[in-house]
Amino acid sequence: MDTKILLENGTNELEILEFTLAGNSYGINVAKIREIIPFQPVTLVPNSHPSIEGIFMPRDTMITAIDLKNCLGRGESEEKGLFIITNFNQLDIAFHVEAVLGIHRVSWRDIIKPDATISTTDESVATGIIKKDGKLIIILDFEKIVSDINPETGLKVSEIEELGPRKRSSVPILIAEDSPLLNKLIVDSLKAAGYENLIHTENGQKAYDVICQCKAEGTLHEHVRCIITDIEMPEMDGHRLTKLVKDDDETADIPIVIFSSLVNEEMKKKGEALGADAQLSKPEIANLVKIIDQLVLDKHLDD
Repeated sequence: MDTKILLENGTNELEILEFTLAGNSYGINVAKIREIIPFQPVTLVPNSHPSIEGIFMPRDTMITAIDLKNCLGRGESEEKGLFIITNFNQLDIAFHVEAVLGIHRVSWRDIIKPDATISTTDESVATGIIKKDGKLIIILDFEKIVSDINPETGLKVSEIEELGPRKRSSVPILIAEDSPLLNKLIVDSLKAAGYENLIHTENGQKAYDVICQCKAEGTLHEHVRCIITDIEMPEMDGHRLTKLVKDDDETADIPIVIFSSLVNEEMKKKGEALGADAQLSKPEIANLVKIIDQLVLDKHLDD
């Protein structure tokens, strides 16, 4: 799927594909989508998760088909509708939906974060809600949906132990990650790897507020010498955060690592254009630590 949004840098905007299930509207970031095809028969996989419809091979690539209606507890899908074929976390996955209604270009600031009355943050599969033409569109957390089906696709904190003995480091690192679960896993992983001086925030805006406050107080060097950021976040996304940091002479030298399920060849080009120092896809948590290690060494962040 070709969209102009991928050619633009740091706009704090995204395109949401609206689709329907059981009479409700849901959304997915267009950047995750490879293509949309009509439903086609799949081969059942014995003893698989109830939400996995099966596998199929368009153009000789094996793809797992997930019944999204089943994931949301709304019953099982009929053998019709569409497959939204996605790519994130280095996985190709097809999600079975009923119909596609269109694409909406929105700002991350227009996305409302679900509150505790809808679901607890650790269990929610909704990352945000947008109001469009008088109706609500729920943006789903596809990474969580997949990791709930197969936890092996998520972050593996155990990989940190394979790095061997580590020395302690006081290098101050700022983290921007909107998923409470992933935020905690990243913090726990970095602490296990020896990085103890961490500030973690829930989105790019909160991270940028920390940077601005440190600038005003003259404490930037003491509190922010490296930044780790997701891309998809409400209020301000990681690309916008990267642009603001790299366009400011006071902060341009702070290394930024983009750590996101959306890191693919197209998005890497965008990150490079914005000045990101490194980019890697979740769930490579051990590689994230190795990159931080190298940046600390190359940029003398521990001086």
